[in-house]
Amino acid sequence: MAAGTLDAAEFSLPAMDQLLGLQEVARHYYFPGWHQQATFFDLYINLERWNALSAQDQAIVELACGDTVREMIARGEADQWKALKQMQAQGVQLRRWSPAILVALENAWNQVLAEESEANPNFRRIYDSYATFRANYRVWHYLSYLQ
Repeated sequence: MAAGTLDAAEFSLPAMDQLLGLQEVARHYYFPGWHQQATFFDLYINLERWNALSAQDQAIVELACGDTVREMIARGEADQWKALKQMQAQGVQLRRWSPAILVALENAWNQVLAEESEANPNFRRIYDSYATFRANYRVWHYLSYLQ
């Protein structure tokens, strides 16, 4: 990017991208980020070690993780506009992908999805679970949020 080969970037959320200094080398910021349609926070613990913890210690870990997720989602949503305004003040242009490009990205994703699902049964199992959740959630999303 510093060499000028790329002139646009988006890594994560604006506040995180700003900390990376992307606005210093990229003058265009495109939305939505197709690669990250949702934010997930994960903590992986070896099952044997998890089972060795007392019920109280397991509860402490679960409570701490829940509090962290809630705080990070709330803070993350509240911080993005500030970062975007600061980037704009530095000359970054905020842009939204055109509908045609979003369709092309979705078509490319569907091709990758089909190939990976065919080659990897675990990928297919996990994706099917996400797809089922998204299909079921769509009802709530439609009814509860302004369109």
